[in-house]
Amino acid sequence: MAGGQGFLTAARRRLASLLAAAGAFGAGSGLATPEVAVDVGHTLSEPGATSARGRAEFDFNRVLAARLVEELQARGLLTRPINFDGRIASLAARAEEATGADLLISIHHDSVHADLLQQWDWHGATHTYSDLHSGFALFVSRRNSGLALSQRCASAIGARLRRMGFAPATHHARPLAGPARPAADETNAVHYYDNLVVLYRSTLPALLFEAGVIKHRAEELRLRDPEQQARMADGIATGIAACLYAR
Repeated sequence: MAGGQGFLTAARRRLASLLAAAGAFGAGSGLATPEVAVDVGHTLSEPGATSARGRAEFDFNRVLAARLVEELQARGLLTRPINFDGRIASLAARAEEATGADLLISIHHDSVHADLLQQWDWHGATHTYSDLHSGFALFVSRRNSGLALSQRCASAIGARLRRMGFAPATHHARPLAGPARPAADETNAVHYYDNLVVLYRSTLPALLFEAGVIKHRAEELRLRDPEQQARMADGIATGIAACLYAR
């Protein structure tokens, strides 16, 4: 773990040095530093999916979102945390809170269609699980006015995560149950989900990130691992930085 953290720190320093040398943003450049609104999916009262071992999705989302904010700031980006206290129930209100930022990313963890769930016993309690689907995915809306940048940033994130060894989900394009989502960039697990309120009600480019399937028993453990969380946040932030700094 220490070695992994050392690698991430060195990578962040190299990126910061490149950005400083380029002088593309910041004081004296005449260009505003990009700002990223980071939204924690779901709420305390409606915590989303429940993992194979009984943990609420909101808890997963908040941890990864906090790590992502740190990584974005390490790359010189401004951040705007949204719903970190879990009290913003309105999806439209989240989109409104992001107004003025350059990108909105909503952090989630995935489940599966109810028809695929099975039961198992974990520490004396019965929970539901499915080991059929796994992997990260990203969603953009064609109803969002900033679709081009939304899709470009989503693809940049997906590409970076794949290069780091994270597995892209395939089940959204070809699910065993439930609706399929049209592919925007299938290689990098980017799909269209046009009616997601937090995306289409946003006045800025926006995307939704699914870190993985918490109903999958092995993937749940990976998603709970602090080192994996740090690596994933690093990959997401690198993709966002590459996308926004290259505009």
